[in-house]
Amino acid sequence: MVPVPKLTRAEAVQAVRNPLAFIAARWTPSPRTVQRAALLALAMSVVLVVTGGAVRLTGSGLGCPTWPKCTDDSLATTGAMGFHGVIEFGNRMLTYVLCAAVGWAIIAARAEKPWRRGVTRLGWAQFWIVMGNAVLGGIVVLVGLNPYTVAAHFLLTSALIGVATVMWQRTREGDGAPRPLVGPAVRQLVWFLVVASVLLIAVGTVVTGAGPHAGDSSDVKRMPLDWETVSKLHAVLAWIVVTLTFALWFVLKAVDAPKGPPARTRELFVILLAQGVIGYVQYFTNLPEALVGAHMLGSALIWVGVLRVLLSLRERPIPAADLPATPSTTLTNA
Repeated sequence: MVPVPKLTRAEAVQAVRNPLAFIAARWTPSPRTVQRAALLALAMSVVLVVTGGAVRLTGSGLGCPTWPKCTDDSLATTGAMGFHGVIEFGNRMLTYVLCAAVGWAIIAARAEKPWRRGVTRLGWAQFWIVMGNAVLGGIVVLVGLNPYTVAAHFLLTSALIGVATVMWQRTREGDGAPRPLVGPAVRQLVWFLVVASVLLIAVGTVVTGAGPHAGDSSDVKRMPLDWETVSKLHAVLAWIVVTLTFALWFVLKAVDAPKGPPARTRELFVILLAQGVIGYVQYFTNLPEALVGAHMLGSALIWVGVLRVLLSLRERPIPAADLPATPSTTLTNA
């Protein structure tokens, strides 16, 4: 057996004062490990959207009626609280799983050689968004599922997904100055797509806040808006996003762009079509819970897809000095 190295007093003090630097000095993850850690953080942020939707759609939003405890007398759910308590408390516990995934991404990014401060900062940005969203989630419970706080909760989760997507992309490229792969007109079109997508997501939260799924069986206040009118506005924005995506794909083909942007645009278009089918079916079938949950998942995937299109418009090559040595090079230097 390999003996476990003993820590000196100075090393123990260093580990306490700066654990990330301590780990980085003793471990170097492979680039693939860093990429997988970033992808795991992104996947968990999307899962959080789905489980949050499950809480609302099962009417479990007040399954734990207070925060940070589940009840005034218990940190965890009790048997008397039944199914709704389990669902709400389980969603709270998932926040810790998300924190672990984000923490792993931060550690992997910090330990990578050479150290890429920008990538590590993206990991820390996710951590602070998670912490802020946890507090906001508690406020949502304390104010009785006020629809405006619920909307803010979802929008902050969308911001988390955005940062996680950027970090995942940054782990797969270098730190050099970005080099555009398309002309300014195409980039401008993509920014229109991004803005339209942000408006689509924002109006989607209003549809939720005015709709029938309040998150609890009690009389929860709804946004004082006509739900069908807001839903039609949401549909118009969805068609604008679809039209911009199709136009972008056509333009990219016309200018013979590199394969990256057209591929990401095609993926986004497929997600949009699937989301559109789900949206119209749920509208005409009186909003069944399963379809609403699938629509929430689709919203998160669309946002990831839009950002991937935006990030595909430029490249940041990895410097040759940072690439792992090939077997032939290793043998030559040996």
